[in-house]
Amino acid sequence: MASIRTRKGSKFLLVDFMFMGQRCRETTNLLDNPANRKKLEKVIQKMEAEITLGIFDYKSYFPKSNKADELMALKERADTILSDTPLFGDFAKLWFDEKKLEWRPSYQIKVRIILDKYLMKHFGHRALTAINRADVLAFRASLAKVNHGKANNTLSATRINSIMMTLHMILEEASKRYKFENPSEDIKNLKLSKREIMPFSLSEVWLFINNVREDYKNYYTVRFFTGMRTSEIDGLLWQDIDFNRKEIHVRRALVEGELGEPKTLESTRDIAMSPWVYEALQAQYKVTCGRSKFVFCDNRGNPFDYRNINRRIWTPTLKNLGLKHRRAYETRHTAATLWLAAGEAPEWIAKQMGHANTMMLFKVYSRYVPNNTRQDGSAFEALIASSQPANQNIHQNNQ
Repeated sequence: MASIRTRKGSKFLLVDFMFMGQRCRETTNLLDNPANRKKLEKVIQKMEAEITLGIFDYKSYFPKSNKADELMALKERADTILSDTPLFGDFAKLWFDEKKLEWRPSYQIKVRIILDKYLMKHFGHRALTAINRADVLAFRASLAKVNHGKANNTLSATRINSIMMTLHMILEEASKRYKFENPSEDIKNLKLSKREIMPFSLSEVWLFINNVREDYKNYYTVRFFTGMRTSEIDGLLWQDIDFNRKEIHVRRALVEGELGEPKTLESTRDIAMSPWVYEALQAQYKVTCGRSKFVFCDNRGNPFDYRNINRRIWTPTLKNLGLKHRRAYETRHTAATLWLAAGEAPEWIAKQMGHANTMMLFKVYSRYVPNNTRQDGSAFEALIASSQPANQNIHQNNQ
């Protein structure tokens, strides 16, 4: 039977009760007076009822208690023994080891971060069958409040959905093995706002290429006129360049410093070199071939770190030229919209981009699709050739 009392020399009320076979004494922030004693008696009645039902959450009543984590972990271990199911943390580790063989290294890293940073901290000590739908929804709500040290810098809906998807996959597998209802079933993803693409106009492309730092002209020429993903161009090796056939063979991608397979099966493809890409790669061959296996690399022969390149080259160049800031990924969107503007066949563009079909092309770039199309890359080359300025270097113009 719980009781209310005070410690010697203290003005605050203390709750004395039994939980998990241990005597617990927790000081409240209520001053000792008749009104507060009456209020605390009602709280104690609710506590005792929850302890009897096995649903008492120590931390919700005493969040600053040093005993909360220890006793709740003890309760979860007891629940595990009774339910004959493992703790979430133990099962999640097993699940990860079994599933990682199916994933690319980059995705393994992504899931590992989600487990360590979010799921293990919140559910790791809890028995699988002790997790209910309310717990899952409360966890999702807590993610929306996570702050990264800056005002209004909370997790995006995309990030929250990614974390919740990992949680769902773990609980789904566990529910099948241990025959319980998945508490995350039918919990919908948060609604995402559609990201607006911001491709460059052709004049902006030439303005950027002609004014970017000289040692990065080749890199951005290839980016703008091939539509390659950042991971694909940064992981491009000289063995993947076929000058005779004028093709770039996309066979690998660089993610978090490691070479792996491209993003999808369709991403493994051959990209036709336009004359401008061919010339840029020929020029780059004289610079890096022989000292690095990578087409584009730093002075030590290491592949580019896209975060560093974006910070040192991409963003400053946009700012200096007065161009609207956008992601470097927009070079990929730019290539697609230029091909469409030139009247190239959507099927051909989809293959160049690494899409399985034209559905993504029409979904993302619908307002850039003209009525008349051609069948190859010649229209695109004609468009570039007719628009290329004789000299658009602002530094030279200022001399």
